[in-house]
Amino acid sequence: MSAAVEALLRAAGLNPAGDADLRQTPERVARLWQEEFLAGYAMDPAKILGDLVVGETDPDVVIVSGLRFHSMCPHHLVPFRGVAHLAYIPAGKLAGFGRLADLVECFTKRLTLQERATHQIAQALCQGLGARGAGCVMEAEQLCLALPGERHDKSGVLTSAFVGDMQERPDLKARLLAAAHGKEA
Repeated sequence: MSAAVEALLRAAGLNPAGDADLRQTPERVARLWQEEFLAGYAMDPAKILGDLVVGETDPDVVIVSGLRFHSMCPHHLVPFRGVAHLAYIPAGKLAGFGRLADLVECFTKRLTLQERATHQIAQALCQGLGARGAGCVMEAEQLCLALPGERHDKSGVLTSAFVGDMQERPDLKARLLAAAHGKEA
């Protein structure tokens, strides 16, 4: 990967070996991409959610909001970042809150679309927890919108996905969306 970055810099007319600021850039970029932008490919949602707590009584819904993430758009290879908000309707099993943050990383530390990651997280909550329903709302700043000019530099993208029983529960959808906006529902 570092050789590819060096080739990219050379193709742009730059000389990494002759510029002190660029000398370590290929290795730094390769390490950053492996640790931050591609690490999710090696993560398994089933293993992340594998160590569950069996509850004696289930809450109506579990909502965790404000999970920060960053990802990389596969169309332009520019980052986007934001916050994810998750909800699930338990069916006898509960996940630690840190596991839910890890699940978000599993699907966002990849080359992915925000829309796709939103749906994958909701699906993984249902499958991995055996939940009756789940939802994910993601709010993000997409640099591919902001970079071309200042017309869209204040824009944001909100995506949501609801699966299982959550699709039929407008009250729970509203609670998750309210949590995403920092409001009580």
